[in-house]
Amino acid sequence: MNKMSRMDVELRQLRCLAAVVEEGTFTDAAIELRMSQAAVSRNIAGLEQALGVRLVERTTRSVGLTAEGERVLAKARRILSLLADLERDARAGTGKIRIGYAWSALGEHTTEFQRRWAATFPTTELQLVRSNTPTAGLTDGTTDFAILRRLPDAAAVEHVRIGAERRYCAMSSDDPLAARRSVTLAHIAQRPVAMDQRTGSTSLDLWPEQGRPQEVIPVQDIDDWLNVIGGGKARGITAESTAHQYRRRGLLYRLVRDAPPVPVYAAWSKKDPPRECDRIVELLAGLYSAD
Repeated sequence: MNKMSRMDVELRQLRCLAAVVEEGTFTDAAIELRMSQAAVSRNIAGLEQALGVRLVERTTRSVGLTAEGERVLAKARRILSLLADLERDARAGTGKIRIGYAWSALGEHTTEFQRRWAATFPTTELQLVRSNTPTAGLTDGTTDFAILRRLPDAAAVEHVRIGAERRYCAMSSDDPLAARRSVTLAHIAQRPVAMDQRTGSTSLDLWPEQGRPQEVIPVQDIDDWLNVIGGGKARGITAESTAHQYRRRGLLYRLVRDAPPVPVYAAWSKKDPPRECDRIVELLAGLYSAD
């Protein structure tokens, strides 16, 4: 094969194609891949040029695949899956388990979990990885295990509930509710509410239909959420672990006394569960059983 006929297809181009389809938009794909939207577009265009076919149909509201795009996506997913298998096999002897989380790890239980891990798995390194994706890094192979407070729409992910956490309202220190020790959903709805619709644990379904906030401010991750709330632009509702893990000057947390608790799940890949999966789940569940 000469240089003129060789196809220069790169793995990052395949990852971009898969992410655009899975996330539904170039913007969300860029967030998932932690790159700019322009970079995602360039990679898709580069893949189309390398293959000599059009793969993606773009409209103002959605992204679809051409017939050629569907065929290429199926092969791209197989290639990426094989690569993930290769990486896992290569790490099998490294003695490391990566546990992902989107917003907060285990809150007040995090330090105790690290101590118990060291005692239970003395030869296996624990690495906590923040990954603002619906599966906390499981589907892209960057984590082996995940702590989730919102179940993803991913059939390849197995999960089990390990506990629950109370809900707290985050607000700026000059908020009219700041003097209260606890608040209600109706109190919170009187101002805009910041929500991460991809990985956050709060949605409008938390409120009765007639009592929902009049304005929702969308955010992309925990840092964005904290900045919007700390600046007084919105309030937010989150799990107790977030209130424990993210303390900032000028920002307060108050218990939401009439909201249901946030379920906490341990999750892993059905196809390739981590080593000692049952023991890890038992260790995690033991942290919440004492609450």
